[in-house]
Amino acid sequence: MQGRKDFTPQLFYELSLDRLVPSDNFYRRVNQELDLHFLYKSTQKYYGTQGQESIDPVVFFKILLVGYLNNINSDRALIRYCSNCLDVRLFLGYDLNEDLPWHSTISRTRALFGEEVFLQLFQLILSLCVGKGMVSGKRQAVDSAFIKANASMDSLVEKEVLNDASAFVNELEENSEFKVTSTRKKLVDQHHNWKEEAFKGMPGHVKTLQKNENGEAIRPKFLSNHTHYSPTDPDAKISTKPGKPRQLNYAGQLAVDDKFHVITGACASTAGSKDSAIFPEIMDQTIENLKQNDIQIGEVLADAGYSSGTSLQYCEDNNLNAWIPNFGQYKPERKGFIFNKEANRYECIQEGGNKAYLPFKRTLIYSKGYEKKSFRSSEQDCGKCPLRESCCGKVTKFKKLEESIHKPLYDKMHEKLTKNKVYHRRLVKRRSATVEPVLGTLINFFTMKKVNSRGMVQANKHVLMSSLSYNLKKYLRFIFKIPSVLAQVISLNQGKNYAFIKRDHFELKTSILSHFNFRIQYTF
Repeated sequence: MQGRKDFTPQLFYELSLDRLVPSDNFYRRVNQELDLHFLYKSTQKYYGTQGQESIDPVVFFKILLVGYLNNINSDRALIRYCSNCLDVRLFLGYDLNEDLPWHSTISRTRALFGEEVFLQLFQLILSLCVGKGMVSGKRQAVDSAFIKANASMDSLVEKEVLNDASAFVNELEENSEFKVTSTRKKLVDQHHNWKEEAFKGMPGHVKTLQKNENGEAIRPKFLSNHTHYSPTDPDAKISTKPGKPRQLNYAGQLAVDDKFHVITGACASTAGSKDSAIFPEIMDQTIENLKQNDIQIGEVLADAGYSSGTSLQYCEDNNLNAWIPNFGQYKPERKGFIFNKEANRYECIQEGGNKAYLPFKRTLIYSKGYEKKSFRSSEQDCGKCPLRESCCGKVTKFKKLEESIHKPLYDKMHEKLTKNKVYHRRLVKRRSATVEPVLGTLINFFTMKKVNSRGMVQANKHVLMSSLSYNLKKYLRFIFKIPSVLAQVISLNQGKNYAFIKRDHFELKTSILSHFNFRIQYTF
């Protein structure tokens, strides 16, 4: 018979929230394993002694955890989700008749707490993973990914060029990075002249912007961090990747242990800076996080984007066994020349040449901060050399070579990688299989695709929360293991065997009872 359900709301109910949530619920397990009472002491300094009570810091961080675990990046949507879920209400400690905090309270409290509170929570969850043997410290894989900023490319404003010395003094007093001094006017003019010549036919106005197949606007290539900034979010920088439009981004830096892919270090950086400039920062945090758990780093794996003299020197100073391929412009040797370390000079060994010497002349500092050594020969040695035109050029009568002041460190890394080619190839695959899936998971499932707030400090909190939520979920899956496929198959086979026995028993009983001697005669 067909059923039909009619709903008539009752005036009074006798029930409890605890009874409505299953005993094996995910958030019950989070409450059992994660003790957040340390937050009361850590956040005490951010509150006064008078006035209206604010949101409970434990409740605040639990709400954030719910958002990151469910890939909810909007505070309004997060509060709606928490209000509608019984298990989340039980997790937060709010009964059915209680109203949750306003979404604006979440935003203000996030801005109120400092980065160290978020870092302490990250370290707490990392220590839980270490306690279960999920972190070995043998290898740490480092990589980064762009995070879209909460600002539009339409908000970009061109930087102002200051023309006199008094304005330069005002800039120093204001400590503003959005004005450039008259000393840079020439460089800025050169940049503008170049972009006008190189991109004559490109659209420049919002109304004339072209769009790609996804409907996203294709921005002019001459928008750069040297000439433009966003007043909406000044810390966000213009950046792009091949095949994608330019946009305002941050960068999320991660260090991941290769045993169970637990994140051991996380921070945000500007997308306008190179990964090599952030390498000491992410490694300092990773070393400190593991040091608190009595773990020492064995090897550090990174791609060529982290290769720089500063990074290699940092590894030397901290006794880190780093495997970082040198960048593409590195040259292990100069064709036709050898380097004499004792005399600190290059020597020509080309057949048919004058065997000129190129002694060290000076150290050059370029506009981007690079320091290079300059080696140069005399015109007397190379001026009448038969190979001058092919070696020095048609006009120049001397040979000049430049190299980084950190070339000994690059040479050492190059020698290390070439001597262990097979092992290095294994490490390259190991790094890709360790950190890149973690970055993809954070971006697609833990809200790290876009920063909901603005500023570098808030971006750093965002990366920390996304990372600790990932570690927490991995930890809970590790201690509450789901039965493997093999175990399920064995259990299924056992069920089939039991059903087979029951069927045979039933058939045997039926055949015996159906015999003539066991028939029961009924008389009426």
